[in-house]
Amino acid sequence: MAYPGAAACIAARPYGKNHLRPRNISRGVASAAGARTYPSHHFSPEQTAAQSSTRREAIRNAKPFSAFLTDTFQRRHDYLRISITEKCNLRCLYCMPEEGVPQSPSPDLLTTPEIFLLSSTFVSQGVTKIRLTGGEPTVRRDMLPLMHQIGTLRSKGLRELCLTTNGISLHRKLDSMVEAGLTGVNLSLDTLDPWQFQVMTRRKGFDMVMKSIDRILEMNKLGAGIKLKINCVVMRGMNDQEILPFVELGREQDLEVRFIEYMPFDGNKWSEGKMLPFQDMLDTIRAKFPTLRKVQDHKNDTSKTYEVPGFVGRMGFITSMTHNFCGTCNRLRITSDGNLKVCLFDNDEVSLRDILRKASNGKPIDETTLEALKAIEISHQQGILASSNPLGTTEYERELLDVIELAVKGKKEKHAGIGELENMKNRPMILIGG
Repeated sequence: MAYPGAAACIAARPYGKNHLRPRNISRGVASAAGARTYPSHHFSPEQTAAQSSTRREAIRNAKPFSAFLTDTFQRRHDYLRISITEKCNLRCLYCMPEEGVPQSPSPDLLTTPEIFLLSSTFVSQGVTKIRLTGGEPTVRRDMLPLMHQIGTLRSKGLRELCLTTNGISLHRKLDSMVEAGLTGVNLSLDTLDPWQFQVMTRRKGFDMVMKSIDRILEMNKLGAGIKLKINCVVMRGMNDQEILPFVELGREQDLEVRFIEYMPFDGNKWSEGKMLPFQDMLDTIRAKFPTLRKVQDHKNDTSKTYEVPGFVGRMGFITSMTHNFCGTCNRLRITSDGNLKVCLFDNDEVSLRDILRKASNGKPIDETTLEALKAIEISHQQGILASSNPLGTTEYERELLDVIELAVKGKKEKHAGIGELENMKNRPMILIGG
């Protein structure tokens, strides 16, 4: 469904004491003057029958899921997370060391054409969901053109295009993102207190984050359809007293707050004493809201979802430390320097970037090089050039798939537990794509 654009949006209201104030967030027809309206989803019997027939046809003709993305435990990896930058405009305590992290040289990072080529390859093998992460993805200069390119893969089978962000500059770019096909935003926010925000992120910016949340909710009232999740990493003695205020955000707002157990990564000074277990969080919430109840999760959900009857929103718990969800994991990650990680907590990585660049003699693939590669491939298909031409992409795509399959087949049944993870060497979270 097309989004009408900035002109039809209700302008984001300035942040004040009543941020996230109660609103009616029905996803119906927009009533703003001059805005394009969205038809209600009522279908005639003939339309309903035609849709059912189409679904049955799709089921009959469905291809087996790609062997390249299926591991030895029969987990099908149809969800790809791509880190598009190592840079960030915050310095969150749990994400990176206080002194920051060494930045990779620019030539080592994936270019936009390379990210699109990898996205295309994975979608061709069955990936239906792509999430762009960082660092902070919105600081990448060409992020919007990149999203629009990836958005073209919807015709190839991509169903969801999502973003994980800290929200600092998100509100300025949302219109174009929705036009590109944005379907979901996971926004990291660990406190509702502006002063505590500076403590936990080592930067200012709380008002801008709240403005981005406000903007998403306003756009959804006009039919943008952005699934909003607020990710809160809970640290004992730091922000655990804010669990109930975060739950209250969902009383009248259509969003999901997800509480995340504090996880160990290089440089974040993790300790078991700082980690608040999921069950403790649940007990805190249930003491205030005794009617709290479990919601049926989807097969590949990372979070355990709950709701308070009468609340518009929901809450979830990501329990990587105390109750892993490895058995249904369908996620793969590509780091900003082009390495494939099959597990967040596995330090094994394989370079996909180097294989891609074989087609350009080891140099980064820019737009000009990409066009040359396309022309060479067309020539191959027409039989004009020998298939051994170094610019041909077919042999390298095959090598890419072989390497991906080898990595996926090597994925462990589950990651290590507490006591092992804290002693394992791994990248800082910001260099993985958190």
